Amino acid sequence: MAENFESSGGRRSREEEHESRSGSDNMDGASGDDQDAADNRPRKKISPTHSTANSRTGSTQLERHENSLLRQENDKLRAENMSIRDAMRNPICSNCGGPAIIGDISLEEQHLTIENARLKDELDRVCALAGKFLGRPISLLTTSIGPPMPNSSLELGVGGNGFGCLSTVATTAPLGPDFGAGISNALPVVTQTRPLTAGVTGLDRSLERSMFLELALAAMDELVKMAQTDEPLWFRSLEGGREILNHEEYMRIFTPCIGMKPSGFVSEASRETGMVIISSLALVETLMDSMHAELQVLSPLVPVREVNFLRFCKQHAEGVWAVVDVSIDSVRETSGAPTFVNCRRLPSGCVVQDMPNGYCKVTWVEHAEYDETQIHQLYQPLISSGMGFGAQRWVATLQRQSECLAILMSSTVSTRDHTAITSGGRRSMLKLAQRMTDNFCAGVCASTVHKWNKLNAGNVDEDVRVMTRKSVDDPGEPPGIVLSAATSVWLPVSPQRLFDFLRDERLRSEWDILSNGGPMQEMAHIAKGQDHGNCVSLLRASAMNANQSSMLILQETCIDAAGSLVVYAPVDIPAMHVVMNGGDSAYVALLPSGFAVVPDGPGSRGSPTTPNGPTGNNGGAGGQHRVSGSLLTVAFQILVNSLPTAKLTVESVETVNNLISCTVQKIKAALQCES
Repeated sequence: MAENFESSGGRRSREEEHESRSGSDNMDGASGDDQDAADNRPRKKISPTHSTANSRTGSTQLERHENSLLRQENDKLRAENMSIRDAMRNPICSNCGGPAIIGDISLEEQHLTIENARLKDELDRVCALAGKFLGRPISLLTTSIGPPMPNSSLELGVGGNGFGCLSTVATTAPLGPDFGAGISNALPVVTQTRPLTAGVTGLDRSLERSMFLELALAAMDELVKMAQTDEPLWFRSLEGGREILNHEEYMRIFTPCIGMKPSGFVSEASRETGMVIISSLALVETLMDSMHAELQVLSPLVPVREVNFLRFCKQHAEGVWAVVDVSIDSVRETSGAPTFVNCRRLPSGCVVQDMPNGYCKVTWVEHAEYDETQIHQLYQPLISSGMGFGAQRWVATLQRQSECLAILMSSTVSTRDHTAITSGGRRSMLKLAQRMTDNFCAGVCASTVHKWNKLNAGNVDEDVRVMTRKSVDDPGEPPGIVLSAATSVWLPVSPQRLFDFLRDERLRSEWDILSNGGPMQEMAHIAKGQDHGNCVSLLRASAMNANQSSMLILQETCIDAAGSLVVYAPVDIPAMHVVMNGGDSAYVALLPSGFAVVPDGPGSRGSPTTPNGPTGNNGGAGGQHRVSGSLLTVAFQILVNSLPTAKLTVESVETVNNLISCTVQKIKAALQCES
């Protein structure tokens, strides 16, 4: 019996062991009733083999139970999945109960959803970091970043739309370049684009953007207060009545939004108010091109101010706007992009308010810090008073340019204009004159509009700057080596008298070698303003003999409260006939020369004199008096060789230097101020 039981037990043990191996795959196997029956049999001494088999049977029972539960859960999930698929194939609108039309969510949309969640989390972290940096939470960040809503009165312009890049104001802006080829007066803006966030990505870029937004809001608040507050923040000077900033009061009221003034820098601040023939909205749209800009006073003795700044506009009320500029160099340095600048623009700009009859009232504030050691002492009084880069120039240029625009859009023609010129001819001549003036300004101060190379020639005068460049594949210029020479001098005559002398074609032979020693005749005239000095003219020089053909000279003159400009260039006669008939002026080759005239400083705008002659610009005691004076810049661009690959010769440099010296001496002699 023992043998038979062990044999039977061994057989059952192998069967149960087989079931244990099958595991969850044998879900329909025997139940636990068989085991209960075995337990009721007479128990014998259990061998070790039978004990092991019995424990495997218990494990098998647990696995069967778990597999049963998993199979039920799997069936439930499969049913839910089928139900969801049916619902997606036949969607029902939750509002009306009817069928809804939706497309399957693409993989790209799923990725965008995930990316949106990631960016939101990153934005929250950036807000926290920026709040720590700025010392206060940023409450407007989550609603202000990105393109403005259609009904928003805020616009943050850093680049074309939002934070893209620092771009430039095109020279074909509605108010057009004139005095210095830009709306910013004699402040040409370079056609150069620089990415705002070059070299930074992800969290760094987001942090930089949040800092720009906070800077824009702080700058706007400061500008509005500066424009609306009078004494004791601003007071009138005894010389000329211009407004002067009380720096102690300024430091008491405002916290520097771009940091403390750099060591060695000096401050200049000015405020000016004027009426402009343009609506507030049109002016703001013109100005809302943020910039990497080069600001110029047209003289080789004053370095170009290269400024990276943010421009921000806001509508404060119906017909009331404000546009503010502020340097961003301090922000770039904080975000790991060190820069070196010779000028910083503190919150500057304008508050514009609509007035009756299409005018608007413009209050401009200009506030800057700069390195005065780089400026020639001849120009230091002009620059420190704010007359060089200040508010007066901005307002004066806006007034002159808007007046020019109003005249050009008018259907009536000025009585001074030559009626033989067609409407298309007037536009072509003005476009050509604009290009001429642009190139003149770019050649005076070594602007990056053209790649000028400065020459340190020992055979030129100390205050004469000589530069050279190659002209290649430009239909608007003759090909070859172009030489530019410019200098600035002080003359004891008023700016108005000097301007009238230089623009008068009847007196041109007293200083211009192109006049062939005789008076010139005005062949065409296009008025650009109420002042007779704002115009474009076509002049003809008389031929000296029968074998010499007459020459045409295109000339543009302009004047306002800040200064004046006379620019001219010889032009080809057949090409000008095409232009005057409305043809394309882009293929008229020319190289400009001319003059820029500004007052020599505030007040009486002159230099002190004694019985023994001039003593300087700072005044003195004991019988000294001041005479009206001007700062005159003379500049020439000359083609010295028609081959772009040619070498520049010493003789060419000496010729241009002698031309400048001779012209200055002739002007002094004609105005009787040789001393």
